[in-house]
Amino acid sequence: MEFSIKKTAIRDFAEKFEKKPVQTIAGILSIVSVVTFIYYYQNGLGLKYNDARSHLDIARRVVEGLKTGAAQLGSVWLPLPHILMLPTIWNDFFWHSGLSGAIVSMISFVAVGVLIYKYLKALGVGVLARYFGVLVFVLNINVLYMQSTAMTELLLLATMTAGSYYLLLWSRKKRLVDILKSALWIMLSTAIRYDGWFLLGFSAMIISYISFRKKGFEEAEGVTILFLTLGSLAIFLWVIWNWLIFNDPLYFILGPFSAHAQQAQIDAAGELYTKGNWFISTISYIYALMYNSYSVPAVFGLIGFLGLLKDKIFKIEVKIASLALISPFIFNVLALYFGHSVLFVQGVLTDTWFNVRYGIMLMPSIAIFFAYLVDRLKNIKFSVIAIYLFVMLFAFLGRDAVTIDDALVGASGKNVTEVSGWLKENVTNEKEYVLIAAASHDAIIFSSGLPMSRFVHEGTGPYWKFAIENPEKWVRWIVVRTYDMSDWTWREIVDAPGLSKFELVDHYPFADIYQLKDEFLDEMDPVLPPGTKMNE
Repeated sequence: MEFSIKKTAIRDFAEKFEKKPVQTIAGILSIVSVVTFIYYYQNGLGLKYNDARSHLDIARRVVEGLKTGAAQLGSVWLPLPHILMLPTIWNDFFWHSGLSGAIVSMISFVAVGVLIYKYLKALGVGVLARYFGVLVFVLNINVLYMQSTAMTELLLLATMTAGSYYLLLWSRKKRLVDILKSALWIMLSTAIRYDGWFLLGFSAMIISYISFRKKGFEEAEGVTILFLTLGSLAIFLWVIWNWLIFNDPLYFILGPFSAHAQQAQIDAAGELYTKGNWFISTISYIYALMYNSYSVPAVFGLIGFLGLLKDKIFKIEVKIASLALISPFIFNVLALYFGHSVLFVQGVLTDTWFNVRYGIMLMPSIAIFFAYLVDRLKNIKFSVIAIYLFVMLFAFLGRDAVTIDDALVGASGKNVTEVSGWLKENVTNEKEYVLIAAASHDAIIFSSGLPMSRFVHEGTGPYWKFAIENPEKWVRWIVVRTYDMSDWTWREIVDAPGLSKFELVDHYPFADIYQLKDEFLDEMDPVLPPGTKMNE
């Protein structure tokens, strides 16, 4: 009797929030988001990922540096996250605190919570289970940490979940506006990470099949073309961008700074363990998924997913549309198998972490499928919820977050503080330039605290061109990995006669620092030749 009263009280509590659910969820999650960011900012964890510092630097170079402009968006990463930072990245606090990028992640965090609720409502799930689905997403420490950083995961989750949500609505009502909204959000995801490219193709197949099954080939052709026309717009623009800026439409795929080039180096070192092996690719991602979700939610989510596919309440179109939620799993396994991605899970062939955060990409899907299961379990739903809360209690007590481990001790968070600390101490009060490859050492540039205009890097046009030919005339310091031909600076200056005028002043595991000898300081003349244009 007492337990029944408690269940009724929980239902009543959930129904009170139902009056303005979107506003309620957005308000609560906004508070959680801000508090979490402050917590990680104060304990210094918000910028531990070197990639987070690189994302911030890319946006900063658009507005500050020796050669500013939109071209600084480059081709290493897709541009939308950096474009969204531009309204705030000009401010030093927003740049160095990471808030410029974290704001994007924080808004995305709130958006995903709202989308999970709306997705479950579209499935006809009860009020209690809808809020439980949001809770599963919010009570994940890995999610809370990543939403406090300048990383791209949360923005990608928001756009992909939105695209999947409108795809679900279209599968139910076949409204043209829903297919356009789905295409719009998936198009935005394709400008964040290549996971979005796969979702675009995967969703197009879903749309084609549903349309063909209902109304034949002509209908399927028309709807699919409409979806792809809008959905592939960002991809088209990205190809044109690379053609105009780098004279190669496929520069982002085959260029020297591309993921392909990075994976080639790892493969040459014999450490691309997943390439060509389905079992290792699958098991590696499953481990990453389990570490990010704390296993129990993932297991219940899988049961919920299988249950949804067998549920006779739903039409086949709804079941097929829901497959879009598992596209991150398929994409990551395929990317690992074909060697287009790398993921190290400690204890699985390696003793380190790297990119284990990729496992977080299934969290909205797990939350939705888990909540659906809870809704259908009826009599034992509260027992399942209790098991979940018990697991999460220990996760919070143990501060268990594999994404933080990845940032602190994995390859994603290599320690650059020694080099950046040296620069901060010895270069801040001087006026000369530092020669450095941003592609290899962006985290050093960020952590040094120096203005972007103090660095000559491969994105500074003529400054870079003349500095690598005659470094002694242009720069006083060089940061480089000596004898490492993958370091763009070393590769360009190794044969420069002026290199002999520099001396090694400090050697660190991550990079070496060279300084121009005092007797050659008077020869420095960092001035562009007459007639030279900044866009050359």
